[in-house]
Amino acid sequence: MSADEPRRRHHHVSSPYPQPAALTRVELTHVELTWVEKKIEHWIRFGRRAEIQILDHQRSISSFAPGSIFAFVRWASNDFGTIVSRLDIVRAISPGERYQTLPFVRPGGEILLRIDGWPKVERVLQAIDRIEALGIDPVDVTPEHWRHVHNRLAAGHEPRAYTLEQHRVVLLRRRTTP
Repeated sequence: MSADEPRRRHHHVSSPYPQPAALTRVELTHVELTWVEKKIEHWIRFGRRAEIQILDHQRSISSFAPGSIFAFVRWASNDFGTIVSRLDIVRAISPGERYQTLPFVRPGGEILLRIDGWPKVERVLQAIDRIEALGIDPVDVTPEHWRHVHNRLAAGHEPRAYTLEQHRVVLLRRRTTP
């Protein structure tokens, strides 16, 4: 590995849009991330990044392969307190597939969970922590579970916990499905 290799993996560009050479590669879902301490904080809570582009010390673009699942957290404040607190769990789409638009996500994705407001965002973050405590990567959790969590929280109910037994069934189903 040469000293230049990290630079090749992290493309430094002045534009947040893919460069012409990137247009010929497999279509990825790009998420624009910003971090201005205590003002604007956009980050990926979980997900397997296919590529990262560092734009400057406050901005980057994380890209995800089709079918990948990731959690995108957005928080912003002003002089009077929090103005945005949001968490979306999204499945990256394949070229030609239908998708939903989402701010800072290009072109968009299949939204599995969409939560607004810090109390609900915190509950989803706690659910993710519980899944990780089981030794399961949240990326590998079935999309149906994330939809379940979304629907239960939207209805004001407690979502059912994701279990090891449930995860084993998901893994078996994935092995048998072509």
